[in-house]
Amino acid sequence: MYFHYDISDRTIALAEKAEADCKEIFAKIDENAMRISSKVLDAFQKLRVNSADFIDITGYGYYDGGRDKLEALYAEVFGAEDALVRPQLMSGTHALSVTLFGMLKPGQTLVYISGEPYDTLRSVIGTSGQSRNSLIKYGVKYEEIDLLGDDFDYEKIKERISRGDVTVAAIQRSRGYSHRRSLTIDKIERAIRAVKEACPNTLVMVDNCYGEFCEDREPTHVGADVFVGSMMKNLGAGFATSGAYCVGRREVIEDIAERFSAPCIGKDLGANFNQLASYFKGFFVAPTTVAATLKSMAFAARILELAGFSDVSPRYDEIRTDIVQTVDLHSEELLVKFCTGIQKGSPVEAYATPYPSEMPGYPHLEVSAAGTFVTGATNELSCDGPLTPPYTAYLQGGLTYEYGKLGVMRAIDEMICLASKA
Repeated sequence: MYFHYDISDRTIALAEKAEADCKEIFAKIDENAMRISSKVLDAFQKLRVNSADFIDITGYGYYDGGRDKLEALYAEVFGAEDALVRPQLMSGTHALSVTLFGMLKPGQTLVYISGEPYDTLRSVIGTSGQSRNSLIKYGVKYEEIDLLGDDFDYEKIKERISRGDVTVAAIQRSRGYSHRRSLTIDKIERAIRAVKEACPNTLVMVDNCYGEFCEDREPTHVGADVFVGSMMKNLGAGFATSGAYCVGRREVIEDIAERFSAPCIGKDLGANFNQLASYFKGFFVAPTTVAATLKSMAFAARILELAGFSDVSPRYDEIRTDIVQTVDLHSEELLVKFCTGIQKGSPVEAYATPYPSEMPGYPHLEVSAAGTFVTGATNELSCDGPLTPPYTAYLQGGLTYEYGKLGVMRAIDEMICLASKA
């Protein structure tokens, strides 16, 4: 089967065993993809998507019916009132920054109830970095409520929110570069209920990056006022070449849109940069692509265990709420080698060798592998990690299961080769 691709017999044997062990979890992933696909197809038909919706609108972007329909499509699928889906939002961090600045004013309070957020968000908030333009410099008050293990501290959330002075309670669904588990929709639902029972006027924002379509519900289905994500992750499905989105309550989206463009203009401004066909197609294909990614990550977890790298999270047979797979490699050399293998298993720039280097917004040296068609597209097979103990590799992506599997096998081969030399 692999005679066109240079994979060792040992790795092939491990892959066959891993794939057999993953059979039941693969079936569950496919069932979820079918449920979501039926919901997406129904929304396309209900909103009467047609070829005229893909037309390029230039200049200011006024009266862009296709752009408006795309945003209505997002709102429909996610059970929300409105959405902002734009190529001008350049990343998940950018969309989160626009969202938080749109929701908060000087003197108001933001509380992250899922503990310390991802590295780049800390600079936006102002707890790290030297920016003169962070939320804290803008006059926003900031607090955090740590998780209890891998779950929310529900009692502490209720106690803090009940004081009535918290404007936004924020949740980060995925783990980021922390070692806690990503938060399931069931846990997020319970946390949102705790917030709303303590103070109904407190808004809940969820950073949904890496989580879309991994479960059959999203944060707005369980009471979130808005959630945010990148088009270069799950929902772009490899078709979107830029962009991000916000989905939620109409008045919240209006505030975010006015921060995105200008007061009293909001969503009316913004040319589509001829991205609409890619965005519609990506959203349509996303349930299947996310399923392929989840299967690739379950396979990766199992083959890593079988190869002797057992510090994986989640395990292959655990419930997944995002597309991120981690493995603690306990060695800088192994981390770099694993990323080298992922790069060698990529379709683009497979000849390149990853080296640790500085990255904007991150406090440590990073090593990263991403032989992707779209730069930074983490729904394509990619891997990165900070060069700090326990030298954790953060793996995600795989546009198809077959390519994800081959890339992971190449990485396993690299590490087995390193171990044999030692």
